[in-house]
Amino acid sequence: MDFGLVLQTDPPASAVISLMRRAERNGFRYGWTFDSAVLWQEPFVIYSQILANTDRLVVGPMVTNPGTRTWEVTASTFATLNDMYGNRTVCGIGRGDSAMRVAGRPPNTLARISAAMKVIRALGSGQEADLGDGTVIKFPWIGEGAKLPVWMAAYGPKALRMAGEEADGFILQLADPHLTEWMVGAVREAAVAAGRDPSEVTICVAAPAYVTDGSDEQRAHARDQCRWFGGMVGNHVADIVSRYGTESGAVPQELTDYIRAREGYDYAHHGRSGNPDTAFVPDEIVDRFCLIGTPEEHVAKLRALRDLGVDQFAVYDMHDAKAETIDAYGAYVIPALNG
Repeated sequence: MDFGLVLQTDPPASAVISLMRRAERNGFRYGWTFDSAVLWQEPFVIYSQILANTDRLVVGPMVTNPGTRTWEVTASTFATLNDMYGNRTVCGIGRGDSAMRVAGRPPNTLARISAAMKVIRALGSGQEADLGDGTVIKFPWIGEGAKLPVWMAAYGPKALRMAGEEADGFILQLADPHLTEWMVGAVREAAVAAGRDPSEVTICVAAPAYVTDGSDEQRAHARDQCRWFGGMVGNHVADIVSRYGTESGAVPQELTDYIRAREGYDYAHHGRSGNPDTAFVPDEIVDRFCLIGTPEEHVAKLRALRDLGVDQFAVYDMHDAKAETIDAYGAYVIPALNG
């Protein structure tokens, strides 16, 4: 199983770069960041420094979107980084929940994501692409061997189907084994129906991880540090509920029940511990969606996820124990999974 580190690009950028270097030393293979131009610093500028200061780490956004950047600019940025550092990027893409809403625009449609994925992947891999209006372009400066995989974040049934049909990877932002099994199954079924080998779709699960000593006090603290994640997931679930309702069976009831008490969301606190808009998230959801507990508990849950076909676990390291979590994973968790 591969491991990734996910950070927000809060200033100073030097701290983000330092944590990514620490992650590589501890056996992590991927370095991810959020991409929301209003809320955080520009990630692609920081990726260049992460790549320059690491040897093997693969970097990318979790996730970018097709609405805040033109597609040829996105592809060119990835291709430039790959030309400089040797195919060490991956394009994670989604609807743009925070990036679009903070800028006063609705998230992108699935049709737009589909079109963008095709253009970005083709251009970033040195191929021609139609920008959608009949304009066909190709980057003349890309050399042989260029490659840009595109991984899609999804929750709802149509998005899961599209990920299986079109994406190189699937990003699932929660670590509940039951829901993971359901969603990975939907992606694989769609891949098979589209004539693809489902093993060609990389499965990445991303969620907060907090390592404790096993005491009730530390578990309670860890829950409070990671409760924000249930609120973030709740934004996406709320969109799904508004489209399909709660009784349609289109999404599992386990994913929709907990947002009944959700009242609103202020993106000023997005992805941050102590988010006041996530008090509705119960401890049960925090425990199910995140990885909290002793190293042994982390290993047991990750083994269950690996058995479901998860290829990478990406640690959302957004709490008060960033370095400690990276080191604990390097010392105990990663060797137990890959030793």
